[in-house]
Amino acid sequence: MKRFAGVLVCLLAASGGVAIGQRGRGAAPVGGPPKAVAPIDLTGNWVSVVSEDWLQRMLMPPRGDYAGVPLTLEGRRVANLWEPASLATDGCKPYGAPAVMRIPGRLRISWENDTTLKIETDAGQQTRLLHFDPPKTPVTERTWQGYSQAAWEQLIQRGGQGGGLVPPPPRAGAALKVTTTKLRAGYLRKNGVPYSEDAVLTEYFDRLSEEDTEWLLVETSVSDPKYLAQEFLTSTHFRKEPDNSKWMPSPCETRGKK
Repeated sequence: MKRFAGVLVCLLAASGGVAIGQRGRGAAPVGGPPKAVAPIDLTGNWVSVVSEDWLQRMLMPPRGDYAGVPLTLEGRRVANLWEPASLATDGCKPYGAPAVMRIPGRLRISWENDTTLKIETDAGQQTRLLHFDPPKTPVTERTWQGYSQAAWEQLIQRGGQGGGLVPPPPRAGAALKVTTTKLRAGYLRKNGVPYSEDAVLTEYFDRLSEEDTEWLLVETSVSDPKYLAQEFLTSTHFRKEPDNSKWMPSPCETRGKK
């Protein structure tokens, strides 16, 4: 437990001390396809470690519990209209790209091809495709996972005062930046906290090492002109697993429910 507490302090310091907009950015890697020039390896099996918003993520929050989410008045009105009975018909609304990484569970990350990284979730059985190449034709269809544009970025420096337990030291490195649009309207939390189809999701995926443990850190920003008064920022942690023996897929909806 002491060792885990130390890891948690390290992760909170690394994530809480940096707002996404404060990152220093350099040129992306060049010299080949994104898979070949990847500065960090995000592939493998990962399990979520809940170190933020534990009650809202591990338990079913009651109606009207949107603590920490900067909702507009309209967003609060919509959230307050949700009823527990809606769980039977909500289907995949809580499993869209802005929320699915926050649901406790496991990920499988792999390369679908040289320019597309694939993330599969056992919670909700969702598949996210992160495209490094621009689309050949305009994307018009809205889906739960939307359209994700990815790019490798060199991080010149991370650090500064923030919400962590201690200020993190500056660190050079690299991360994957992902911007997702073309979303279907859904929920940021299972209790009906909304995001609209105009929401834009921005994520930074980073890999950290601590002794013999590998960590995946996902820093997330959701912007939504309809339901959010400002960016909704979160940091989500995953620990690498040796294989997929604990993979337990569970669908987000039953047949006939959307």
